[in-house]
Amino acid sequence: MKCAFLAGLAVSLPLSAPAQTIEQPGEDSRTFTAADFQQFAPRTALDMVSQIPGFNISQSDEEQRGFGQADENVLINGQRISSKSTTARDALSRIPAENVEKIEIVEGANLDIPGLSGQVANVTAKANGISGTWSAHQRYRENLEAAVRWAEISVSGQSGSLGWTLGLEAEPGRGGAAGRENIFDGAGNLTNFREETGRFLNERTSLNGSLSWTPSNGHIANLNAEYGVSEPDELETSSKFLPDGTLVSQSEFTFNEDEWESEIGGDYEFGLGPGRLKLIGLQRNEHSPVTVQFLEANIDGTNVTNEIFARTTDESESILRGEYSWAGKNNSDWQVSLEGAFNSLENESDLFTGTTIDAAPNRTVIDPGTRVEEKRAEAFITHGRQLNQKLRLQVSLGAEQSEISSDGVGGQTRMFTRPKGSASIAWDVDDDLKINASAERLVGQLDFFDFIANIDPNNREDNVGNNDIVPDRRWRFAVEAEKDFGSWGALTAEIIYDEIEDLIDQVPIGNGEGPGNLDSASRVAFEVEGTLKLDNIGWEGAQLEYETFLQDTFLEDPVTGATRDFNGSQIHFFEVNFRHDVPDTDWAWGINYENFAQSPRFRQDVRVNFSEPKGFVWGFVEHKDIFGMTGSAFFGNLIDTDSKVTRVVYLPDRNGQVDRVEDRIRNFGSIVTLRLKGTF
Repeated sequence: MKCAFLAGLAVSLPLSAPAQTIEQPGEDSRTFTAADFQQFAPRTALDMVSQIPGFNISQSDEEQRGFGQADENVLINGQRISSKSTTARDALSRIPAENVEKIEIVEGANLDIPGLSGQVANVTAKANGISGTWSAHQRYRENLEAAVRWAEISVSGQSGSLGWTLGLEAEPGRGGAAGRENIFDGAGNLTNFREETGRFLNERTSLNGSLSWTPSNGHIANLNAEYGVSEPDELETSSKFLPDGTLVSQSEFTFNEDEWESEIGGDYEFGLGPGRLKLIGLQRNEHSPVTVQFLEANIDGTNVTNEIFARTTDESESILRGEYSWAGKNNSDWQVSLEGAFNSLENESDLFTGTTIDAAPNRTVIDPGTRVEEKRAEAFITHGRQLNQKLRLQVSLGAEQSEISSDGVGGQTRMFTRPKGSASIAWDVDDDLKINASAERLVGQLDFFDFIANIDPNNREDNVGNNDIVPDRRWRFAVEAEKDFGSWGALTAEIIYDEIEDLIDQVPIGNGEGPGNLDSASRVAFEVEGTLKLDNIGWEGAQLEYETFLQDTFLEDPVTGATRDFNGSQIHFFEVNFRHDVPDTDWAWGINYENFAQSPRFRQDVRVNFSEPKGFVWGFVEHKDIFGMTGSAFFGNLIDTDSKVTRVVYLPDRNGQVDRVEDRIRNFGSIVTLRLKGTF
């Protein structure tokens, strides 16, 4: 299951590889060196990139279709990170700061890498003998066992043209909350209440390694592999009381998983004719057995419910990709790419029920064995060229053909051909202002779990599998502006509009419900992120980082016919992060505030709202030279935030009357995290 995915691969890009040429760096880039980050005493390349004014590392989309076009705004030595598991943050955290020669913020349209537009960080790093990064953490939360087996280490070496990396990561997960849930009838009368506690534990460990070969003939070869295990363990207990305080019943919900995941991949790049050919291959596998149990009984031992849902899933992904790139006339570039991918999921599940706490002997086969497959091929041609001194255009045209099959109940095989592509233009208005505009035709990735049935014994929110589901398709239009205010900082603002076909949302299916496609939907989003340096107003070493995201989404509700937001989509997010590096000392401190709002989660007869009304505040204190290491203490939930969930149940569906309202508030207490990190 993706909720338990392991930490990313060791970066497969050789630190001694030839860096891709960035066109006109003096005009089209902001360049940073180690001196620009001196006040932060960075230990890794991630520490450096995270402090670039007005730049934010984009999230990696693990569910993207194959490798396809680039979706992260970070390059290492001019190359994108050709891995499904390694995020830009993973890769940067494994590069010691002393190995970084420079970081350029360039315009994506200036590169011959399809999919990149707007600000891109190109990190130039060189290996120097044997070096590495490490960190050790401890986290303490109220009413939870401490997370102390939390550390990571990455060691890299270079000998001539051969480089290597080995990494080990152990990251425990901890979560917990407690509070009261009030249950009201349709008229608003309190019928009962529950005192509940919940805790989540997870132990995640992964081992990764890579080899790189960069001979003097300009060839580049990489091989990387990772194996990881994850063991999430969730427990929720609930005691039910009548309004007068009489204890009526108790229940317990558990979730357990014992997952392993592996990935091996490689790429080989070399000169061929007027250009360069790059071949990429990847094999990824995941095994996920899950057991969910719900127990409930009256306080006198009667009316026992014992339900166990057991599911075993095996997932696999195979990718082969080829890219041929060459330079054209008049500062232009071309790339032709071909990609083939094969994805599969095998699943079987059973539901066991009983009327005693000790046994659940009655077996119902939910899924006797379903296999879902997708075979996909895509081809693209991409061209970038300078229109004039200030305008550069990149156009990418292509198509994909896929065959989707399922052998479950109602299984079928379907074939689709879909055009894809993008066009982006970068306008250098002046040295301090860049504007980027893009239009894209995108095809979404399928979640194969949407094809199979799922049982939720705790919330009674079961899903029917849907063999007719297809990926969404959308037109995306975006405009991004980047403003450099020099010593004051920088700001980036972007507006996005999506027109969507076949959006996947919750829909009625037969006598039940599950994921399905809606004919049309749309969204508009606006994001601003920036950095304000406070040195110019006399507060030396202080800065304010800010980010806000606003979104409005529109679809026709498949149950009521009304226009509403997407299921559980983000409406807004706001974050302010203050940091002060105290001058002439090794101390730094800061405080962060964030808040969000999201739309309800809709089912056929349920509407669920989740919120944290007060927002979340955390602070830190840091010493940047503890015998050559950096030590930090983070203090979470400083304003004692509660999470609130309101679940409204309707009869017979959301067109009818309110049957009951479940109103829950939980407090997750204080959080203290200690971290020590360094390089060698």
